[in-house]
Amino acid sequence: MNTAAEQQADYRNVIPFAGARGGRVAELDARVDALTEELNATAHLRIAGESAAWRGALRQAALVARTDTTVLITGESGTGKEIVARFIHGASPRSKRTFVALNCAALPEQLLESELFGYEKGAFTSAQHSKPGQIELAAGGVLFLDEIGELTLAAQAKLLRFLQEREFQRLGGTRPLKANVRVIAATNQDLAKAVERRTFREDLFYRLNVFDIHVPALRERTDDILALSAAFLEEIGERFEQPAAKLTADARAALLRHEWSGNVRELRNTLERAAIVCENGSIGTADLALIARARTSDQAAAGLTSNLQDLERDTIAKVLRDTRGNKASAATRLGLTRTQLYSRLRKYGLGGPLVSN
Repeated sequence: MNTAAEQQADYRNVIPFAGARGGRVAELDARVDALTEELNATAHLRIAGESAAWRGALRQAALVARTDTTVLITGESGTGKEIVARFIHGASPRSKRTFVALNCAALPEQLLESELFGYEKGAFTSAQHSKPGQIELAAGGVLFLDEIGELTLAAQAKLLRFLQEREFQRLGGTRPLKANVRVIAATNQDLAKAVERRTFREDLFYRLNVFDIHVPALRERTDDILALSAAFLEEIGERFEQPAAKLTADARAALLRHEWSGNVRELRNTLERAAIVCENGSIGTADLALIARARTSDQAAAGLTSNLQDLERDTIAKVLRDTRGNKASAATRLGLTRTQLYSRLRKYGLGGPLVSN
């Protein structure tokens, strides 16, 4: 049987080769599209975006989903690593079984092991009853370990044993337990550097990193910002039991220019606040409250108006290209009337042989 490191090398050899074959990419794209539609409808996920970076991550997820291989998902905080994990689960033969998520950074060190492995009555002072851990609860399904780099070295050793032997012990237990669980881990840390610092076990790193998927930061997939915004506003509207709020053209331009250091999570939270404070279901730039966070005060004072105008011009030009010059379609996408669009076309000198309807 191949070691984890050998399996990792094998997968990395296969994926670029598969990606170079147009037929295989088309097959994966079709599978991604079908799964996205199904999961958005049945699992209430919000999988949106068509950028090359995002599609590449979903292709890898679709490819590995059919197997039981352990997956390590990397990326900055808030990029949607759990969405990718749920995509893998939904696309896998385990899709009808449980998906259990555990945030390793959200629990104090002394509780993390008991939450993961469970405990027996009397294992510690407050353990008045036995309790199964997340591994047992995920039996037959998927265990998603978010922020895996936060595990203590002691917990890492126990997790490694489970990954190798599929056996573990509850805290205070004396007999080994087995569980058929697929593990998907995620981290915003550089685990290779953590291995060098000896804060993360090298053998566990290779056991987890059999198949790695990197989720791009939002600044690397700016083409997805408006699609994500539309999906989030639809979700927020449903939750508020009201029609989805709409973004003005200025608001769209502001979203596109923002740096999004908090990634997709920041975008969603920003839009939820805006949907609450906006009037008549129309979100403007003031409702987004982005300028102070996007730039320093000195930067904001220097040329803010002209930069916003440049962004609006670029946004309109991009939408016109996307719609092949169809002004009616462009106006709809931008949330403008035809008259407003024509006014901006004149303002920015975006004339030319455009299709009017």
